[in-house]
Amino acid sequence: MLSFDEAMKLILGKARLLGSETVPLAAACGRVLARDVVSDVDMPPFDKSAMDGYACRREDLPGPFRVIETIQAGVEPLKAVGSGECAKIMTGARVPQGADCVLMVEHTEYNDDGGICFMKTATETNICFHGEDVRKGEVVLRRGTRLDPRHIAVLAAAGCVLPEVACRPGVGIIATGGELVEPDMIPGTAQIRNSNSAQIRARLEQACAAVTYYGIVPDEEPQLDAAFKRALAENDVVVFSGGVSMGDFDFVPEIMARNGIEILFDAIAVKPGKPTTFGVGPSVYCFGLPGNPVSTFMQCEVLVKPFLYALMGHAYQAPWTQWPLADSFSRTKEEREAWIPVVRTPEGTVLPKPYHGSAHSTALVDAYGFMVVPQKVAHIQEGTLVRVWPL
Repeated sequence: MLSFDEAMKLILGKARLLGSETVPLAAACGRVLARDVVSDVDMPPFDKSAMDGYACRREDLPGPFRVIETIQAGVEPLKAVGSGECAKIMTGARVPQGADCVLMVEHTEYNDDGGICFMKTATETNICFHGEDVRKGEVVLRRGTRLDPRHIAVLAAAGCVLPEVACRPGVGIIATGGELVEPDMIPGTAQIRNSNSAQIRARLEQACAAVTYYGIVPDEEPQLDAAFKRALAENDVVVFSGGVSMGDFDFVPEIMARNGIEILFDAIAVKPGKPTTFGVGPSVYCFGLPGNPVSTFMQCEVLVKPFLYALMGHAYQAPWTQWPLADSFSRTKEEREAWIPVVRTPEGTVLPKPYHGSAHSTALVDAYGFMVVPQKVAHIQEGTLVRVWPL
């Protein structure tokens, strides 16, 4: 049985890139760059004013200055600034020749002769200089960057309107279990609603996967085999929910092996999520996630999501934080690493939530994240720093 860290290292080591494509800038948010982006211009492309004010020569301070023109953003200056002169200038406008600083408008006033006087003892330059941010041909975004709105702004400024991005992994989801019904149905006396498929889909689509749902499949080998064969043919990754534990009707590992999938592990020393299974085929990857919803959610979050990013060339950084524990914590079984839902307190600590086990999905609703209790640790003192994976 692997530790969580061993399982993570193993699956990331098996990831291979899936190719690339170009997309319009408007569709690029959330995608992963497959090629470095270089700027086609200097940024800024000219000396520009950082604020509304008056462009002048610093050696002439404090004035007075005669205003020789008004320069609007987007309009070329018509005159050079000479001794005793200034140009009224707007934010973003090109600084005229001869000027080496811009006086903030609120630091100036008119004198009786209509000239401008500086009312402070010193001023910043208040000029964004040509090329001080980026030079033409300079790399502004690196391959492997997962694009968010701040990166979209950089793409636009660099003239990259068709960025080359990693192809989205195709992920097939198969829910197993005769006890399941879809969320729009009223469960019978021995049934429950299938919440796992909806949460898996939502989580993986957030990670930019192209998800296909293959429905609920009973715990019967012929039907599982047929659904798996279809999903194998149509996806890069197949994710099973349920059917991976030790029950008489848990056929998923057997179905994987029968279809040429080499199972690399079928248990992790974590709670919840011990029976998580991972396998590799010639052109597809397979995850078998436990059927209980907290187990499914956690393993999808901490293993499947980083793996999908690796397929796109993005080195996902686990969001680990450390927080002091608000109260002492104890447990009776310590053979596995435990992941416990926690909330943050006003005092800047974390506190374990009331939690009834891996079927208690509502415990996650307002959870800040999961606190990790290491293997062979039965008790943690109040105030101890604990590792937390934020959600």
